[in-house]
Amino acid sequence: MVTEKEKMLAGQLYDASDPELKIMREQRRLLMQDFNAELDGKKRSELLKKWLGKTGDAIYMEPHFACDYGSNIYVGENFYANFNCTMLDVCEIHIGDNAMLGPNCQLLTPLHPLDAQERISGKEYGAPITIGDNVWLAGGVTILPGVTLGDNVVVGAGSVVTKSFGDNLVIAGNPARVIKEL
Repeated sequence: MVTEKEKMLAGQLYDASDPELKIMREQRRLLMQDFNAELDGKKRSELLKKWLGKTGDAIYMEPHFACDYGSNIYVGENFYANFNCTMLDVCEIHIGDNAMLGPNCQLLTPLHPLDAQERISGKEYGAPITIGDNVWLAGGVTILPGVTLGDNVVVGAGSVVTKSFGDNLVIAGNPARVIKEL
């Protein structure tokens, strides 16, 4: 039998009120509380290395950080996230090496059914996010479910990225579009 967690990670409709998932989220709230209260940046980095699915050696994140689980977040070497980073990881989030996230960035993998009755039932699903190497998300960027960004991409401040883009681009806007090639 497939568990609700397995359905969630596969991007299938799942019950978010499943007891196993609820316990995991409650445990992660305690980790978030510890992380966000920690003043020492080196200690915050060590907490992330134990908590996230995978990190490089060089990782630094300012508080306040929010996520669903953390264990579905994989970041490469030389990762930096400024204040108020949100990564809702009901599906996996993969971020390459040398990534920089400005303040108030959001990476959102959850989706909810459009049909009201289905949505009211509490079922939801998601789609993974993949971000390449050498990517800079400026302040206030939102990355929506299912988006893939290639290597060497710069996303302008306040942009909402609704679709995938390839390598060597500056994108910006709502919805984000190509501004120029690098």
